[in-house]
Amino acid sequence: MGIILFLIIFGAVFALGYPIAFGMIMGGIAYFIFSGINLSTLTDIMAIQLQAKDVLLAVPLFILASNIMNDSEITNKIFDFVKKAMGPVRGGLGYANIVTSIIFAGISGSEIADVAGIGNIEIKAMLDDGYDGPFACAVTCASATISPIIPPSIPMVIYAMLTGASLGYLFLAGFLPGLFLGTLEML
Repeated sequence: MGIILFLIIFGAVFALGYPIAFGMIMGGIAYFIFSGINLSTLTDIMAIQLQAKDVLLAVPLFILASNIMNDSEITNKIFDFVKKAMGPVRGGLGYANIVTSIIFAGISGSEIADVAGIGNIEIKAMLDDGYDGPFACAVTCASATISPIIPPSIPMVIYAMLTGASLGYLFLAGFLPGLFLGTLEML
């Protein structure tokens, strides 16, 4: 009964031209009034959600760190350093791509931030060195998949928040498999 009432009120408020948020608020209030749910349960749920928000704050901060590194051209310097460290090794630019992604994964924690942050630098360098475009993009995208494994990892943060697992133990558990995956990508 409560859900039907919620849908009716939500639909009516939406049909009258009000924003969707108002329809959800009005429908939610009606649901709690007519369903007989104890409001102390709602306050308990809200308290738990407020505790979880400080863990989720890490997600935009990881992405902010990668954006700051892009704007200050630290990502260019990291890639140049790794490229010079690889030297004249055959396929060294592909190796540099993967090693740079491993380093950047330890900073951003997001494969999207990895590709957006250093992907254009890596792809441009590989194209300038004579690599095919699809190959350069494939190596860059494949190396970015290491980011969810190497700490600080956004999926690990979310998993720790949802399950109550120790974030420190998750970070310790992801470090060696991430390095192993990077090594396998270089083979």
